[in-house]
Amino acid sequence: MSALANQAVTILPAAALVGAAVVLQPNYLPFAVAGAATWTGYRIYTGASGLTGAAPRKAVSEAKSTASKVANAVNRNTLGVVNPDVFQEFTLTEKKQTSHNTAIYRFGLPKSTDVLGLPIGQHISLAAHVEGEEKEVVRSYTPISSDDRDKGYFDLMIKSYPTGRISKHMGTLKEGDTMRVKGPKGAMKYEQNMCRHIGMIAGGTGITPMLQIVKAISRGRSAGDKTVVDLIFANVNQDDILLREDLDELAESDADFRVHYVLNNPPPGWTGGVGFVTPEMIKTNMPAPADDIKILVCGPPPMVKAMQKAVTEIGYEKPRTISKLQDQIFCF
Repeated sequence: MSALANQAVTILPAAALVGAAVVLQPNYLPFAVAGAATWTGYRIYTGASGLTGAAPRKAVSEAKSTASKVANAVNRNTLGVVNPDVFQEFTLTEKKQTSHNTAIYRFGLPKSTDVLGLPIGQHISLAAHVEGEEKEVVRSYTPISSDDRDKGYFDLMIKSYPTGRISKHMGTLKEGDTMRVKGPKGAMKYEQNMCRHIGMIAGGTGITPMLQIVKAISRGRSAGDKTVVDLIFANVNQDDILLREDLDELAESDADFRVHYVLNNPPPGWTGGVGFVTPEMIKTNMPAPADDIKILVCGPPPMVKAMQKAVTEIGYEKPRTISKLQDQIFCF
């Protein structure tokens, strides 16, 4: 093959890959650039590029540098709109009331093809100047939308509490209002088959990070995710069970996901758990202590504190004050 033909075989596929990303899926452009740089570097390194002299050595170095920069950029979340260092304003485009004190808030992203850019298991910070507070108030929330399916927006399900500063403020928002958002944040980053069995204990709106992870696991079954998941979801009344339809559909379609509901005030004929989540409920429904399991906990602070004590008494590893990814007991 002539030098000119070799050059064409080197350059054209790389250009086509980047061009296709620009036209068809701009969010994947960093990956396309990295792939093009790697391909070009490989062709030069093996001597098949048609390039000669000092240029190949310099090109290889530049290709490696480009691929490294792109990888680092991807790790810094450049594929998404949200920024971990700077608060940005997003406009509320839709508000859907699901109960007297709970709503799903949809915030628009700049472009219809944009994604928020949130790794599975992480969350975002919302900030607002709330009446009666001197300083800006910041709270963390996990979206119920996902980057792989939801483009151009992100959804938050928030229950407004009378004493909740941000949640109460959210309840007053109208379409067209804005919220300041920063992220992603958090120590949890779910990876496929990161452990054999995950136990989850959630209360109230603490269900949102759990649902995010369960959905990712369920979507990943076709790609080989074999993680078994058991979820204990505690609430006061049956009407307080958020996202129950989603949870029941997942449990119906995925044999390796089971949900166990617990109510403080159960209605007549209730067949689920009753009262507070007890050590016995944990023993019955959660995976036994082992090196290849995790217990995830999210809910109101008093509940989280009680669960930390309960799991320690049962024999799980003692939770840290601030959880890390490698911990057996991870509290959001």
